[in-house]
Amino acid sequence: MKKKLSTYQQVDTEGKSQLELVIKVFDGALQALSTASAAYAEEDYQAGYRDLEKVRRFVVHLYSTLDFVKGGDVADRLGKLYVHLMSEIDLIEGTKNRARIDSCAKVLRNLREGWVGLRPPASPVPVAPEAGERDRVDSSVLVTA
Repeated sequence: MKKKLSTYQQVDTEGKSQLELVIKVFDGALQALSTASAAYAEEDYQAGYRDLEKVRRFVVHLYSTLDFVKGGDVADRLGKLYVHLMSEIDLIEGTKNRARIDSCAKVLRNLREGWVGLRPPASPVPVAPEAGERDRVDSSVLVTA
C-alpha cells in the first residue's frame, strides 16, 4: 500500500511547476493543521501531535528550500516567518492551545495566497467556431487530429 501511495504522490507532482509544488506544500500544512485542531478539540493529543509534526515537516521543507542569496530580503523575511511557525508548533504541543493553531493557519493561508498571486494568468482557450463561421477563424489556433 505504501508503494502505491508513493507512486501516486510521484505522479501527482510530476509536471508541476515549482510554484505549484510550493502551493501544494502549503495545502498539506493547512490540512494537517486542520486535522490537528480537530484532534485537540476531541482531546486526542497523540493524533494532534502527529499532525503537528506533519506541519513541522512542511514548514521545515519550505524553510530549507529558501535561497537566501537570490531571495535577499524576501527570503530573510520568509525564513523568519517559518522559524516563528516552528516555534508556535512547539508552543502548541506544550500548551494544547487551539487558538495558536488558528493563528498559524492564518499565517500559512496568507503566505499561500501570496504564492497563488504569482501564478501566471491562464491562457485563453480558443472557442470552437459555430457552423459556417470557420472561414472567419484563424486556422492556426485550431487543433487538428
